[in-house]
Amino acid sequence: MKRKLLFFCLFIVAIAQNMVASADSLTVAALTSSLDEAIGAHEQYVAIRKARIEKLKNQLLDVDTTSTSFFRWNGEIYKEYKAYICDSAIYYLNVNLDWAELHKQQDAAAETRLELAYLMASAGMYEEATDLLGQIDRELLPDRLLPDYYNCYRHLYEELRAFTQDNSFRKRYQKLSVNYDDSLMQVLPPTSALYMERKEMREAAAGNLQLALSINDKRLANVELNSPEYALVTYHRSQLYRQMGDKEAEKRYLTLSALTDIQLAITDHASLWNLAQLLYEEGDIERAYQYIRFSWNETNRYNARSRSLQTAGILSLIDLTYQAMREKQNDRLRLYIGLISALTLLLVAAVAYIYRQMKRLSVARNNLEQANEQLHISNHIKEEYIGRFMNLCSIYINRLDTYRRMVNKKISAGQTEELLKMVRSREVLDAGLKELYENFDTAFLNLFPDFVDKFNDLLQPEERIVLRKGELLNTELRIFALIRLGIDDSSQIAEFLRYSVNTIYNYRAKVKSKARISRENFEMHLMMIR
Repeated sequence: MKRKLLFFCLFIVAIAQNMVASADSLTVAALTSSLDEAIGAHEQYVAIRKARIEKLKNQLLDVDTTSTSFFRWNGEIYKEYKAYICDSAIYYLNVNLDWAELHKQQDAAAETRLELAYLMASAGMYEEATDLLGQIDRELLPDRLLPDYYNCYRHLYEELRAFTQDNSFRKRYQKLSVNYDDSLMQVLPPTSALYMERKEMREAAAGNLQLALSINDKRLANVELNSPEYALVTYHRSQLYRQMGDKEAEKRYLTLSALTDIQLAITDHASLWNLAQLLYEEGDIERAYQYIRFSWNETNRYNARSRSLQTAGILSLIDLTYQAMREKQNDRLRLYIGLISALTLLLVAAVAYIYRQMKRLSVARNNLEQANEQLHISNHIKEEYIGRFMNLCSIYINRLDTYRRMVNKKISAGQTEELLKMVRSREVLDAGLKELYENFDTAFLNLFPDFVDKFNDLLQPEERIVLRKGELLNTELRIFALIRLGIDDSSQIAEFLRYSVNTIYNYRAKVKSKARISRENFEMHLMMIR
């Protein structure tokens, strides 16, 4: 299983790299088709991520909980969950925070608090994020954590600004976010990925879209294909094209970002539901509905309140429009059904008219009727002979028995004792019956080769019929084989099998009592055996 997942992963990465490398040359339709295929195979991508997580958890089991390796492996598991399942990521960060505080690792505790605060702010847990950041003493932070500290505050206030309903608070949060962003830019190296991202966002906010796009070009050149960073940069690029009014380029990069998210089993994403909204605006309701439903399911998997709030509005809008579209389609369908019904009535009338006209062609029709009558008679004869075959076999055996009795009387009248013994023997009769039943069994099993297995499937497992060596059918199976052929009368079955009617009845009742279905439905299921 692991080998299959590995091959699947390498195959998908190769395809993604070839596709993404020529993103500008690919049509949106081709990218969308690839996205549809990725959505169809998304559980395989999820399986790859689950396998990585399971491997990390197994490695963690062998680690001493007091060692720094325990902290490091928990951190690796958190990274796998970070963009996959929010509450699991929070759990492993809390485990690391407890470990760092227990072992008095102040820097590790501060770093974990910053990671936890950023994640909680992203998930809409604003009060918890604020409380965590309040526990951090800015003066005691090492320089390497200052960018994370300012970025956490910037992100928290940006999230609060986006979700608050009060205009005065919105302005306040906007100002605080800008202030922390200024502080962040002062401590970031100008060549760092976060510095370039923030610079691009600033230029875009200022309306300098071409400059922002050129910065994005540099970012795009410095990230690996089919990576979380690539998904983020292409998403930012789509937003720049949205501001420029270039819908095709926006769709192209939203699709690339969404495709990367799905292939990496990233459930915390905005690309797909933004793409769904864009397709909805363009009137592609069917695909927009499919994308937003998939995005909603992935959002529920991620399990973050803010993400659900972000997608709920567009989901509701697209869902209502989709349902309205389906209703219109149903209205058209009902109209078409009405028209088809009217046409059917006209067709029936036309057929009736044609039939009346055809009656005038009496000579040709009489000839045709005679031919059909002959064909019908021929078919009836075949059916009659097939029915009589088994009856004649039974009659022949009866005659042999009568002959045996007659010869017995003659011998009793004075013929040799040796001949008397021969005539009194049932060997001829038994051989005839055996041959008849073997022929019946062979013919029946040619028609229904799986009859025995399928009949046993109707019985309780411990009551299945096991044939002796050399047997094709036994008495119980022959009774129900005859019923399957349409011979339901117990007296006819008794005559053929040379049992009493009461014995046949007892056999039928005994088998039905062993059935795993109701007795009333047993023969109905028997007749369904093919």
